[in-house]
Amino acid sequence: MWIPSRRQLCWAFLAASLLSVTSFFLHLWKGSFSPKLVFSALCHKQCPGLTKVALFCLPGTPQGPNGSLALHKPAASPEPGIWTIQPEGRFGNQMGQYATLYALAKLNGKQAFILPDMHATLAPVFKVTLPVLDSEVAARMPWHIYPLRDWMEEEYAHLGGQDMLQFTGFPCSWTFYHHLRAEIQREFSLHRHIREDAQAFLHWVRYSRGKGRSLTFVGVHVRRGDYVEVMPKHWRGVVADRAYLEQALAWFRARYPDTVFVVTSNGMKWCQENIDTSRGDVVFAGDGDEVAPGSDFALLTQCNHTVMTIGTFGYWAAYLASGKTVYLANYTLPDSQFLNVFKPQAAFLPEWVGIPADLSPLLH
Repeated sequence: MWIPSRRQLCWAFLAASLLSVTSFFLHLWKGSFSPKLVFSALCHKQCPGLTKVALFCLPGTPQGPNGSLALHKPAASPEPGIWTIQPEGRFGNQMGQYATLYALAKLNGKQAFILPDMHATLAPVFKVTLPVLDSEVAARMPWHIYPLRDWMEEEYAHLGGQDMLQFTGFPCSWTFYHHLRAEIQREFSLHRHIREDAQAFLHWVRYSRGKGRSLTFVGVHVRRGDYVEVMPKHWRGVVADRAYLEQALAWFRARYPDTVFVVTSNGMKWCQENIDTSRGDVVFAGDGDEVAPGSDFALLTQCNHTVMTIGTFGYWAAYLASGKTVYLANYTLPDSQFLNVFKPQAAFLPEWVGIPADLSPLLH
């Protein structure tokens, strides 16, 4: 049996290496490899930190369980650079920040990434798809900080020259993303088990209250908590009172004879004492848990229509439910500083129905 010598093995290895290199450059010349991918491979040793931030990928890159790209895998970028937004506030605030980032990045042809805190807030409830940027990598980025107003401005459509952009603020306005409403609704699709739990509750109500007949469900979100003191003391405004809720429920009763109102709130005791239940068409649901709000939110979005009071939580429930919406209007005095950062015409959809608040408690 013939055994090759060490010299022969060396020549064979050299020939195979030359063949591999020749094949690689032939594919590159024919366009089989992406120039950006080649750059990434060549830059790996010179720029090890770059590999922690994925900027490009081959078609068909697998995604994580929630649709997000894994941090160590490349992510496609329409243009060089990374855009993100600083997560601040609670559940509804971060929904507004996510949707605004999604829309502005798409408008300007940029790749959007969310930070881990936002992912931790939204991903347990929704099938969000924006990739997550590692917090340590984000801390080293040379960000250009860009504060946003609560509503869309013309200048926001012309930010394509910014590569490392981090938005701040509490945007919550349909003017940013309403042209992408179907996409935003997909981003905020509920996980199956959360949606099914909400639907099971409504199914139970249908058979216990309606004897199986068709019912119209109206989700009612009553925002109280810290707003009870913050609104009158800092913003010269009010929260929803008993009279407003009576009017809002009456608006739906006049239009839908078989209505059941599903009430959620972070002030449930107040609701139980102030919402009239004598008609038998009111159901108190949820516990208003601000730490884990997914169940209450899911229940509201699975209803046909919405009564909201104030706050981003109720706004997003109404926006995703996509039915008729009644909201508390004009809930601050005309000289309130709140109106410098909040424009009602940009916050509530034109087709939504506003019932003016009673401001008399602020005048005494």
